[in-house]
Amino acid sequence: MTPAREPVREYPRPQLRRSAWHSLDGRWRFAWDDQMRHRAPAEVAEWPLEIEVPFAPECRRSGIGDTGFHRACWYQRDFDIPSTPVDEEGRPTRLTRLHFGAVDYEASVWVNDVPVAEHQGGHTPFVADITDALRESGPQRVTVRAKDDPFDLEKPRGKQDWRLEPHAIWYPRTTGIWQAVWLEQVGTTFIESLRWTPNIERWEIAIHAHTAGAPAEDLQLEVTLRVGDHVLASDVYRVMHDEVHRRIGLSDPGIDDYRNELLWSPERPTLIDAELRLRRDGEIVDEVRSYTALRSIAAQRGRIMLNGRSYPLRLVLDQGYWPDTLMTAPSDDALRRDVELAKEMGFNGVRKHQKIEDPRYLYWADVLGLLVWEEMPSAYRFTHRSVTRMVREWAEVIARDRSHPCIIVWVPFNESWGVPDLNVVPAARDAVAALYHLTRTLDPTRLVIGNDGWESSATDIIGIHDYDCDPHHLRTRYGPEVEPQDVVERRWSGGRILTLDGFPHRGQPLCLTEFGGIALFEDGRRPGVACGDDAAAADGTWGYAATGNAAEFERLCTALIEVARTTAMFSGFCYTQFADTFQEA
Repeated sequence: MTPAREPVREYPRPQLRRSAWHSLDGRWRFAWDDQMRHRAPAEVAEWPLEIEVPFAPECRRSGIGDTGFHRACWYQRDFDIPSTPVDEEGRPTRLTRLHFGAVDYEASVWVNDVPVAEHQGGHTPFVADITDALRESGPQRVTVRAKDDPFDLEKPRGKQDWRLEPHAIWYPRTTGIWQAVWLEQVGTTFIESLRWTPNIERWEIAIHAHTAGAPAEDLQLEVTLRVGDHVLASDVYRVMHDEVHRRIGLSDPGIDDYRNELLWSPERPTLIDAELRLRRDGEIVDEVRSYTALRSIAAQRGRIMLNGRSYPLRLVLDQGYWPDTLMTAPSDDALRRDVELAKEMGFNGVRKHQKIEDPRYLYWADVLGLLVWEEMPSAYRFTHRSVTRMVREWAEVIARDRSHPCIIVWVPFNESWGVPDLNVVPAARDAVAALYHLTRTLDPTRLVIGNDGWESSATDIIGIHDYDCDPHHLRTRYGPEVEPQDVVERRWSGGRILTLDGFPHRGQPLCLTEFGGIALFEDGRRPGVACGDDAAAADGTWGYAATGNAAEFERLCTALIEVARTTAMFSGFCYTQFADTFQEA
């Protein structure tokens, strides 16, 4: 295993790294603005609180820990930056760019009271060129307003609760900045974005690089790919119309043993380091590091294929929340440890449930070898506004993450959340189909589940959610004497159907994508085993089933997973869940 070499270990954007950057995480001034009275930084007369960025004000680690209802808040801090050199005409020869990993939900940004950015979407990054807003000397000041109506069910919000106290399967809200804030300086012409697309059938890797900044002639992009000390390719391409789109052919080793050493998988997560230099007249004007991998994912004859071979999925459902920091990991080590724990438990992948994870998590999944299903956080009303918001943010998600080899499946919808009554509302059904086809258009290299759990229509995998905690029942329901068509056509509890009319099973792989959910209440809060109805304890914690005995818990989990693992009908499973999350035990 050859991990990507990072010049800075915790660089927030691991697939496009520069040596010079500066974190703005840390202490910021903070103020609530529940009535949304303020429209500009000068109107905020008082800053009564301090907050530790990037932790949301609802969490304890932020230093605030206020879980009440707030519609807006303000952030402010001062920072220093090296003086920017200028050319003979007084124009800066370096640009300063201010990055935000994620701000929930609507962000407005000022630098020295100059507006520099607006962004909508709580899970995706944005950047502002702040060069012209900087003072010539002295400290600089950045101010951020975040608007996030806690009662708005038309925005993608995932597991964030709209009640005061978390209930059922929903968790505390997240307001404002919850991922890294950082600065970098680049030349007036620079590499703005990178996209990698492997093709193991042709034994090549496509690169799509965009440049930005001042128009420049005679630009060339030098690309070097290597694994360890072995150079796979070293090429130079002319930049045409601000982009380079080329397929880099690699020497096919021919023999399977050698080929397999270069392919990325959970068992052998080989990464290909990339060095890119943007040159003008031989002079380097920008230099970045990245990485990619040779990896393919497909569905064929009812099976999921990794690198052209049938690959059973052993996934665990991961909510991506921490007790003291909510959606933000307490540290980079915590992200790495979650990946390590999932692998140590015996899983080869995770389904990130209703959350767009920090890029650093995806980095560690790439490096250590863990498959990821990425799922869009749901809105909970079906309106023109909610669909418009989701489409825009989902496209940004795919653009941010599509070069990560760990991601093998995109999931726009889960359990018909945000698209209710799919079997009777044509517009909702069309929304699922539209997001499926949009996703396949933006990234044709991965599998897409249009709506996971039930009421499938346009989809590459049919996901089944079944929380029956009796292993015998599961074995009877999905055993060798049962045909997949029988499962697909069965009417489920609550009147649910697995596939919508007009969308019969076309040979897609079937996966048990939610099951288990056993709670262990060792203190006697719930003696014995409770199956069927959700099992709750007096303190409000609950599971889909429960036991008060550790040995019985181990027996039951093992038996359920063994049924899912050995059932020939399934191409994979996803056990619920990786860790206790607030009231979900």
